[in-house]
Amino acid sequence: MREQVQAALDKVRPMLQRDGGDVELVDVTPDGVVQVKLKGSCGG
Repeated sequence: MREQVQAALDKVRPMLQRDGGDVELVDVTPDGVVQVKLKGSCGG
């Protein structure tokens, strides 16, 4: 599951980076809760 989440984040990462931000995968719990860390700033 972790690999699937990472692949999805990799698809949206370029758009976040163009807006001055980024996202980092922190954890995927056994019950399917995804924890991410948002970085940087966004324009809107």
